[in-house]
Amino acid sequence: MEKQENSPKEELNFENRIPLDQLKESVNKLKDQLAKIIVGQEEFVELLIAGLLSNGHVLIEGVPGVAKTITAKLFARCLKTGFSRIQFTPDLMPSDVLGTSVFNMKTSEFDFKFGPIFSNIILIDEINRAPAKTQAALFEVMEERQITIDGKMYKMEQPFMVLATQNPIEQEGTYALPEAQLDRFLFKIKVDYPNKKDEIKILQTHHERKGRLPEEEIGAVLDPQKIAELRSQIFEIVVEEKLLGYIAEIVTKTRSHPHLYLGASPRASIAVMNASKAFAAIDGRDFVIPEDIKKALKPVLAHRLILSPDREMEGMTTAGVIDMIVQSVEIPR
Repeated sequence: MEKQENSPKEELNFENRIPLDQLKESVNKLKDQLAKIIVGQEEFVELLIAGLLSNGHVLIEGVPGVAKTITAKLFARCLKTGFSRIQFTPDLMPSDVLGTSVFNMKTSEFDFKFGPIFSNIILIDEINRAPAKTQAALFEVMEERQITIDGKMYKMEQPFMVLATQNPIEQEGTYALPEAQLDRFLFKIKVDYPNKKDEIKILQTHHERKGRLPEEEIGAVLDPQKIAELRSQIFEIVVEEKLLGYIAEIVTKTRSHPHLYLGASPRASIAVMNASKAFAAIDGRDFVIPEDIKKALKPVLAHRLILSPDREMEGMTTAGVIDMIVQSVEIPR
């Protein structure tokens, strides 16, 4: 009788289906490196890591001085990959980002001069300062990881990840990102002010560095080959069919919700699924649970939804509508 009770437990060995020890170790190393400088932004850092593992781009929004840019720079420094920073300004042209053809007097031919977008980790500072023409130059490269110029296609080297920052307060000299552009970002992360305890710790770390640059404290943890291996493990994470139905029901409800003018696209459903897999793997599980999906919903959906004008005037937020939808959908058991 005892053998019959114990045998099912012996068969249910979830740990060995996908070995995630190296992934967890790599994630912890990334967090430890960033924790040397970045204080009180654990959720921010975890979303950056999940975005990297999910092969997605990240939009970072917050008031000036809350470490948006420095966190993105240090995150890139933890990766043994190429890094490029582009400061978006109102006079920036698409060729300043993508590159341009230059006439070579020696060969009497045009040579393509690669722009700063040709790297692995791209930090775009104040993305909403560039006009629509320059923002549109990012559409193809963010979605298809390639650029087509003068009829020739250039593939981007992997990993390729865009980290973009924007200031939500200042309106002068800024341009709202088109919906098509927002939809290409896996996450939108809102960075808030630190609490008093974290503020004191920030002051202590700055004081103890004694003028040393933050970059000098950070070491590289992952190289492109390792990142590719970890991403391949994310694709193998198990998602049960009832959980796929849970994601689909939540997303489809956004398209008919009375408080929303624009709902989420199928690209958003895929983003929720991929992000949920990443969160499961970071927690050391090779299967997704409803909590992983809930964790992914707001950073994935909030920037893809548009409130109806009446609800926006009332002060309602897209995050609040997502909460309402989640409460109306039964959690799979």
